[in-house]
Amino acid sequence: MNPKVSIIMATYNRAHFIVESLLSIQKQTFLDWECLIIDDGGTDNTAEVIKPLLEKDIRFKYYKREDKHLKGLPGCRNQGLDLAKGDYIIFFDDDDIPHPQNLELCVAELSNKDVSFCRYIREVFTGDFDYTFDYSKDFTHFYIDKKDIQKMLNNELQFNSCAVMWKKVCFKENRFVETLMYVEEWELYSRIVSSGFIGISINKCLFYGRKHPESNTGEFYRDNPVRRASYADAILLVVKNLKEKNLLTYSLKRYFIAFSIDFEEYNLFRNILNVLDLPTFEKVKWQIFYAVLPLRLIIYRKMKTIKRKFNH
Repeated sequence: MNPKVSIIMATYNRAHFIVESLLSIQKQTFLDWECLIIDDGGTDNTAEVIKPLLEKDIRFKYYKREDKHLKGLPGCRNQGLDLAKGDYIIFFDDDDIPHPQNLELCVAELSNKDVSFCRYIREVFTGDFDYTFDYSKDFTHFYIDKKDIQKMLNNELQFNSCAVMWKKVCFKENRFVETLMYVEEWELYSRIVSSGFIGISINKCLFYGRKHPESNTGEFYRDNPVRRASYADAILLVVKNLKEKNLLTYSLKRYFIAFSIDFEEYNLFRNILNVLDLPTFEKVKWQIFYAVLPLRLIIYRKMKTIKRKFNH
């Protein structure tokens, strides 16, 4: 019998965290799962520390990343997708803690044939984790479809990589872009939702992300050039996808063009215009918008400061 849920966990040199994460998976109230651990060529003793768990619980399976997949998180997750036997797919990180009801509640929501993914709340923690959980099943919900794509892309409706369970069909035509080393899930998940899949979001925290300096997000905010370049590349892929699907609204164009000012070293604004392939008049309008944007931002910030002082 194939498992109902395939948990895909990429790992790289996290021997000091991964056992705690795997034990939290083992404590799930829903039991019909497999956990595919894909090692990205780590050099620590991960294989050694997880060996007792692998021997005791056959639901855990450990693999080395194959050479046909590029090194990195996206390549490992794609290999996990190739191997997955479950009807449902979920990605967990090797240093985080899922709520014990995570799988149970998501599977219950996905029993609705019209729903293809279940999004939930994710919280963060530092240091030791507090294992006091809320087991309530009383929560609100709302539906998500391609009309929500702008909220997804500007992070008003956050889609963290480990805060969604998907039906496997969502990945039939969609995979992670393996050259991306940051926001790869932002690019992929927006591509899936823009393809017409409908999901549900439940207002309950079912995942806890560990915050530490070695995370990809931590590196991005320290201006790591690999992470920054990946973000610029992902934006271009998102713009191209939305343009092809006729979902690129004026508001989204404005958002990405304004956002590109923070990525001048990658010529992101010029590259966005190339992807958009606009008529000359519209292209000139966006060039003017981009040229005056820094001045508008300065004025906006000064007005906010004045308003704050006046209110106090």
